[in-house]
Amino acid sequence: MEFERRDAPFVTPATDVGAIMRQVLYALIPAALAYVWYFGTGFIFNLIVAGVFCVAGEAAMLRLRGKPIEATLMDYSALVTAALLAFAMPALTPWWVTATAALFGIVVAKHLYGGLGYNVFNPAMAGYVVVLIAFPMDMNLWTAARMGDIDYHFMTVAETVRYTLTGTFPDYLSFDAISRATPLDIVKAGLNDMRTFEELRIYPAMGDFGGRGWEWIGNFTAIGGAWLLLRKIIRWHIPVAVLAGLLIPSGLMYFLSTGLHPSPGFHLFSGGTILCAFFIATDPVSAATSPKGRLVYGFGIGVLIYAVREWGSYADGVAFAVLLMNMATPAIDPLKTPRIVGHQKPGRKKSQ
Repeated sequence: MEFERRDAPFVTPATDVGAIMRQVLYALIPAALAYVWYFGTGFIFNLIVAGVFCVAGEAAMLRLRGKPIEATLMDYSALVTAALLAFAMPALTPWWVTATAALFGIVVAKHLYGGLGYNVFNPAMAGYVVVLIAFPMDMNLWTAARMGDIDYHFMTVAETVRYTLTGTFPDYLSFDAISRATPLDIVKAGLNDMRTFEELRIYPAMGDFGGRGWEWIGNFTAIGGAWLLLRKIIRWHIPVAVLAGLLIPSGLMYFLSTGLHPSPGFHLFSGGTILCAFFIATDPVSAATSPKGRLVYGFGIGVLIYAVREWGSYADGVAFAVLLMNMATPAIDPLKTPRIVGHQKPGRKKSQ
């Protein structure tokens, strides 16, 4: 007797890595346009340099490892790393600083650990921390927002290109005419000088809640994050946990000692808080994977961001918080893995 044989029905997945990464890039477009409007075209040059070196570094490592180049490059993960680096870097950054961050993130933090799917650390944040430590002067050259103080010189495209390529200003410009302290720097230094938070709000760089200009970038970043949630590219656990981990301690400290600590709104709309919550911490490779693990992972990032901002040497702590929790992820997931149906929890005896 002959039985009919049927193969398992293989269904083509509705999406793939490339499609997901493209959605992430699309979601960043509104925030990128806002960044260019408020801080100038330097963002575009940072993005180009980071993109070129990320893709080149990816291709070189794939060739050395004997992996298919074209198919892997089409997953767009290198371009997502480049975009996150462009958001993290000051608008005026020499090309070699951006290139160093891009190459370290792709070559060391990604491919030396095995490539996409195996990297322990978020490549963009690893590259950013390296140049933050190696090039502190260049990484502190932040400019005021377009709506900032009236004596600020908003650099032209030609002036921006010259600085990006050579690291020098035209003769008629100086470092002091261009550079401005970020809102996070202003508040951190002011509170250390025994000034109250309300007194610091009179600075032109300060907006309604956070930094002037930074608030709108955060709003457009949140719109992009909401799009990713609606498209189910990311889940709600990590964004909610990151924001809760930052806003709960900052809210408690603010209401217990009003004036001595920044408000929760300032923490939310300054620096890279919203970008971290929706785009950086949600990296599917280096983040926790179980539902409860995502909550622990995200909450830890939020608490660490607050700790660095409040007591650390750096004004913002997003990159450090993400990298520290990346290291903790292998310990978080096994503890928070859901119990298999039909199996009892370890150490629990069945009732007789």
